[in-house]
Amino acid sequence: MERKIFIKNIALMALLPSTFIAACSSGKKPEAAGEAKEKTQTFTCPMHPQVIKNEMGTCPICGMDLVPFEKNSNDKALKVDEKRQALANITTLAVGDASLSVAKQLNGRLVVNPEQSSYISSRIAGRIEQLYVRETGIKVAKGQPLYKLYSEQLATLQQEYLMALAQEKQFKGDKIEQQIVASARQKLRLYGQSDSQIAQLAKTQKKDPFVLFYAPEGGVVAEVSVTQGQYVTEGSPVIRLEGYGQLWVEADVYPAEAKNVKQGQRVKVVVAGWEDQPQEMSVAFITPVLGAGSQLTQIRGSIPNPGNKWQPGMQANVFLPTGNSSKALSLPVDAVIRDGKGMHVWIKSGKDTFEPRLVKTGQESNNQVEITEGLKNGDRVVVTGAYLLYSEYVLKKGKNPAEGLKMQSN
Repeated sequence: MERKIFIKNIALMALLPSTFIAACSSGKKPEAAGEAKEKTQTFTCPMHPQVIKNEMGTCPICGMDLVPFEKNSNDKALKVDEKRQALANITTLAVGDASLSVAKQLNGRLVVNPEQSSYISSRIAGRIEQLYVRETGIKVAKGQPLYKLYSEQLATLQQEYLMALAQEKQFKGDKIEQQIVASARQKLRLYGQSDSQIAQLAKTQKKDPFVLFYAPEGGVVAEVSVTQGQYVTEGSPVIRLEGYGQLWVEADVYPAEAKNVKQGQRVKVVVAGWEDQPQEMSVAFITPVLGAGSQLTQIRGSIPNPGNKWQPGMQANVFLPTGNSSKALSLPVDAVIRDGKGMHVWIKSGKDTFEPRLVKTGQESNNQVEITEGLKNGDRVVVTGAYLLYSEYVLKKGKNPAEGLKMQSN
């Protein structure tokens, strides 16, 4: 009988797990079924996430200290203490219904306004004796000498004027002689002689075949068409000046968008690099034909350029209003993280706790975006520093914050 009981006990012990037997032999209680094993803390490099170790140390690639890595954690919350929030410039905003002004962003550029250009041509045939401006890009002030011209024709006109003055002295009071003097003086004016030069000629009674031409207005030298010593004919181009006090803004528009643009419509212009100085422009012209080799037309207007701080050729964005969306939840564009997993924002759920939340967006302006799903009035959303939270989450947990998230109803 005892032999049968002994054999039965041996069979039962064979069926029990080895852990139970070891626990019994050591006097310890076996683990309860389903009890989670202690998680192993892993560490990774902030610069090289592929480096993962089970103990604290340094990165074998760059030598940086490893940081805790919660790869297997399912906790969506991210804790950032108050000091680190200040260093990362993390700020939040309680969202609420507001009017969202929507505008279409058009690619544009600054170009020279032809109305601000001056074309200087020779008023008389002769030789360029002295060229004072020889390079493009040089700023010229109004009244600055540009070139000196030698002209035999001018000397002949000066002689005619002196003879007319002599005749007038002999026949004082004669209206015909007075008309001849006035006619000779007008010819000299037409050929570039100023009143002071004509008065000096009458005083000295000496011919001067050289005439000095001055800039009619200030500007930047855009083209020099002659060289020193060159002979020119009457009307030959000499110098072209461009004024940058007013610049044209040209923007590309698709035909479907152009039908909503009206002449005189006010639009906002932002020059690249001067985003803090937006300008307002009135649409002055809409090109009636499409550009060669493209399906685009253009709209055009002008903006002031005080101090000539902008140059032609610079990029400018034109924001064309398309309508208003009233009672819409809106956020700054940078508050929404966009990647292959979808769009999400960061919600501040506690003093030092932040959580990702999926959202859907609607209309978008240059700096605001409408939130159609995922948020409700009063939610406190991170508006600056959202990308830093995104990066830290990926670094600490080794996965995208949007993984496993479900859209919440408003």
